[in-house]
Amino acid sequence: MTTAATLTRAQKAAAILVAMGKPSASRLLKFFKQEELKALIEGARLLRTIPQSDLERIVAEFEAEFTEGAGLLDSADRMDTILNESLSPEEMSAIMGDKRFEVAPEGPPPIWPELEKLEPARLGAFLAGEHPQTAAMVLSKLAPQTAASVLLTMTKPMRGEIIKRMVTMANVPDAASRIVEDRLRSSVLTETSTKDTSAGQARVASVLNELDKPLLEEVMQDLEAAGTPDLDGVRARLFAFDDLPLLTQKARVLLFDGLSTELVTLALRGASAALAEAVLSAIGARSRRMIESELGQGSEGIPLADITAARKTIVTTTIRLSREGAFELPSTQNAA
Repeated sequence: MTTAATLTRAQKAAAILVAMGKPSASRLLKFFKQEELKALIEGARLLRTIPQSDLERIVAEFEAEFTEGAGLLDSADRMDTILNESLSPEEMSAIMGDKRFEVAPEGPPPIWPELEKLEPARLGAFLAGEHPQTAAMVLSKLAPQTAASVLLTMTKPMRGEIIKRMVTMANVPDAASRIVEDRLRSSVLTETSTKDTSAGQARVASVLNELDKPLLEEVMQDLEAAGTPDLDGVRARLFAFDDLPLLTQKARVLLFDGLSTELVTLALRGASAALAEAVLSAIGARSRRMIESELGQGSEGIPLADITAARKTIVTTTIRLSREGAFELPSTQNAA
């Protein structure tokens, strides 16, 4: 059964058009662009039964009021009727590329969004054991940022072979794509769902990263004494504001290049001289002078909560960049 929470915007729009009925929907369809109509049609093809309560929530999202409608059944067929009576055969053909309008068959969900949720190192380790052509095909299906993060986990020779094939890759036959998808589904996603503890490690680390460093160290000692499994994975995700000097100079430059001087100034108020120098050494001379001038005026009247929030923003940005493969956290470097 379809629920409002799982519907795409196109599916919600298609649901409302079906609920409106053919006369009103037909008038509205004339105002849609061709690509918008195609999105509506594709959305309707995947619709199933929509309960009245869900339909009411969808309608509320569009801030419209309807006086009738008791839920939707056979949405694809009814959308088909509306479109066929509103558009000419030529228009339908242009939109759908001569495809028949029918309910899409049930099948396994797309694999690529699930792969993009995996740790880059896990997917990279799997692809490193595959033929470079297969790895190139897989990475070409992923979001560019994800593909780049996976490539960074591989050796330079392997990266070169894969990128070379990605440049020259033609369209992959559907049959070959299905074979690769099935292998990924059975060898990567299935194993991940049963053995991968990275999600749990990330959740624990996100909680621990909220603690002050002395308390964090105390908790980690307690966890180690208790024999907590996968503690190294948790430790690799931990980072505190006081750990900034442990980052490489290159990593600090990359980090602070994307942060405003106002945020950095606020975060450095009350910081030790060594910590401040580690940060300022990674910032351009002009920005450094501005920050030092502000810090020289003291921190009186500035709420501690604002300083803490600024530091948390920097920590969160550091962790995000490390997860994207921009650099490694100190804990990861030390463990290696």
